[in-house]
Amino acid sequence: MNTSYVLVLYYSRHGSTRTMAKYIARGIEQAGIEARIRTVPAVSANCEASEPAIPDEGALYCTEQDLAECSGLALGSPTRFGNMAAPLKYFIDSTSSLWLSGALIDKPASVFSSSSSLHGGQETTLMSMMIPLLHHGMVIAGLPYSESELLKTTTGGTPYGATHVAGPDNREPDPLELNLCVAQGKRLGQLAQKLS
Repeated sequence: MNTSYVLVLYYSRHGSTRTMAKYIARGIEQAGIEARIRTVPAVSANCEASEPAIPDEGALYCTEQDLAECSGLALGSPTRFGNMAAPLKYFIDSTSSLWLSGALIDKPASVFSSSSSLHGGQETTLMSMMIPLLHHGMVIAGLPYSESELLKTTTGGTPYGATHVAGPDNREPDPLELNLCVAQGKRLGQLAQKLS
């Protein structure tokens, strides 16, 4: 039995990043490998607060084992002042044991993001998400310009990874943005199989 999977790990507050995660997972599965979607709990300013063990809705919370055993990783976050959201950063900061063991070395990874404005820091968010993955020894895969939507989109979409511009009314990802998510997932799934 083949237990290979690509982990799609995201944090989403208003749902756009979660929608992108689902389309990236669709692309991964089109490549012929399982996609495992996981999220992280919100971070509370109250140190005594704790999230339920199972979220009320959406994906299950990611465990260190989910990350350690994946064949590849798609990491997604909304943009927060040009950086990844604190809940995702908090989770990534807790993975030093995986760094010490080298569990993620040579596994492919990609990143994706959503912002509320066109110039909301999408690309710096993607770059900030790549930094810890490079420290883990992962192989970063972007979106090549052979994906024609990169030349057509007027909202989200970068060669660094799929993006979405939600705007002030929190619009859903458009077809071009979703096509780029699928393409990114498919490429990541193919690379995960080749590199395993």
